[in-house]
Amino acid sequence: MNELTTELKSLHETTLNNLKSSKANNTLRAYKSDFKDFGAFCAKHGLNSLPSEPKIVSLYLTQLSKNLKISTLRRRLVSISMVHKLKGHYLDTKHPIIVENLMGIRRVKGSIQKGKKPLLINHLKSIIDVINEQKIEEIKKSRDKTIILIGFGGGFRRTELISIDYEDLEFVTEGLKIVIRRSKTDQFGEGMMKGLPYFTNENYCPVANLKNWLQISKIKSGPIFRRFSKGSTLTENRLTDQSVVLLIKEYLKLAGIENKNFAGHSLRSGFATVAAESGADERSIMAMTGHKTTQMVRRYIKEANIFKNNALNKIKM
Repeated sequence: MNELTTELKSLHETTLNNLKSSKANNTLRAYKSDFKDFGAFCAKHGLNSLPSEPKIVSLYLTQLSKNLKISTLRRRLVSISMVHKLKGHYLDTKHPIIVENLMGIRRVKGSIQKGKKPLLINHLKSIIDVINEQKIEEIKKSRDKTIILIGFGGGFRRTELISIDYEDLEFVTEGLKIVIRRSKTDQFGEGMMKGLPYFTNENYCPVANLKNWLQISKIKSGPIFRRFSKGSTLTENRLTDQSVVLLIKEYLKLAGIENKNFAGHSLRSGFATVAAESGADERSIMAMTGHKTTQMVRRYIKEANIFKNNALNKIKM
């Protein structure tokens, strides 16, 4: 009997670990953060947050709608629902009081999403040029240029970018192959490979700059993008994804470009937009960015072509 009890306990612990592993750490943190806010709302008004009911959730969404966009409201709803499921409670998120309320909010607010600005070619060149002008150590210049050029050239998410290890790189005659072992849309680690060709202009070439960075840094294993300690000493510690955002904003500001609406995602959206402007089809763009659906890529293409196929161009003035 004791052996059976021990086995069941082991199975229970393994099952709990599997449940935790079914979602990425960032996703779990988002669930907790979102539900914490919902809990605070309920506590303030003397309502139950767990288990809750559709009417309470609908009131919460109405409160949020004063300041947040519809996509954020939908994410909060998913978080509340998932926490209920994980705790063994049922919440009917398809209840009319929630669905109809969201539809009403969307109608009142509109559903146009204003995302972060893409980092375009002129921005990219300005950033690289301003880094070259800085009176800082060459090793830091090289790292910062390489991060931005590789991030743009590969259409990387910032978490993918800082996760690249030396072992994921393969230099070939045509350029560089990079293995992405896990990404936002590849939670099971099936992986994908990105190919970055050489550019004619070495100053803005991701591959040439990466080669130079590896030579200067003497990195032969582990993370390729690392932090500096005081005195510009390179450490073994991987950069954080937030560091990528700060670098982009810092150098945009130094280049005299308003940086408020740029973020880490600007590298990825910038690649997709510039590729679309240059005539790349959606499949080619998706092969690089790793998008699983065409919805967002088509949005980039549409925005890139807003002046190309503009009917006003046919009017003679």
